[in-house]
Amino acid sequence: MSAILARLQATDPIEEVLSALAAEGGVIVEGLLDAETLDRINREVDPSVEQASPERDFLNPALAWFFGKHTRHVTAVASRSPTFVTSVLCHPMLLGICDAVLLPSCARYQLNLAHILDRGPGAEAQMLHRDELVWVHMPQPHPQLQIATMIALVDFSEENGATQIVPGSHCWSHERTAQSHEIARAVMPAGSAAIYLGSTIHGAGANGTASEWRRGMHLSYVLGWLRTEENHYLATPPDIARRLPRQAQELLGYAAHDALASAGGYLGALDLRDPVDLLQEGSL
Repeated sequence: MSAILARLQATDPIEEVLSALAAEGGVIVEGLLDAETLDRINREVDPSVEQASPERDFLNPALAWFFGKHTRHVTAVASRSPTFVTSVLCHPMLLGICDAVLLPSCARYQLNLAHILDRGPGAEAQMLHRDELVWVHMPQPHPQLQIATMIALVDFSEENGATQIVPGSHCWSHERTAQSHEIARAVMPAGSAAIYLGSTIHGAGANGTASEWRRGMHLSYVLGWLRTEENHYLATPPDIARRLPRQAQELLGYAAHDALASAGGYLGALDLRDPVDLLQEGSL
């Protein structure tokens, strides 16, 4: 018998979501995106998904193995989907979670990456992993580094490869591996989100269907003093970023990480100023 992940509604108090994250390391939130928002996002990314090929180059051959031969990727989502910027990147619930979990350890948090993962028939189950291990030299113990989510852009079923999450694994030692009965499947309708900590073990499930593509949007937020997986200054360059709301610009890393008020330093300044102010002024 498989494990079960806590399941809430987007209308539930954020305190309940935070409680589930603290207890289990992950939670399913149904109704994060309404049908209209979901339709707009899918229409905006459809052309990019159709042009994407599973046969692509990666910066390291290990990524080709990790993602497999049946996954279409779309990156730089903030440059491709205006609806993503306004309705996902800046979603009040996601930012509320980041405020509670990440903000105690940084002056501001930022988007780590956002991409579409369209996993086709034959996609094998992904190696179970912790996202935070991207920062391999982080000493133990450490504060939570990351909040991640997989948003279902279509219905997620066990057959088409719903994300696998191991409840409680955020409290495990890194030597412990998950047994089959400890793994929960994030079966959920389109518009729902599986939200989990960067320290929680998870991975995509196998797509055993004959013709069904399982399209999801993965995004994560990290402490503002970490280098992000996706280079947003190239993925969403200034000529695009300057047209976005200031909050989105800040989340994309155009804002300096200013910890001077708490006796820290600053990171990411330009000419000793905050780049997001230069964007607003039109001088960047």
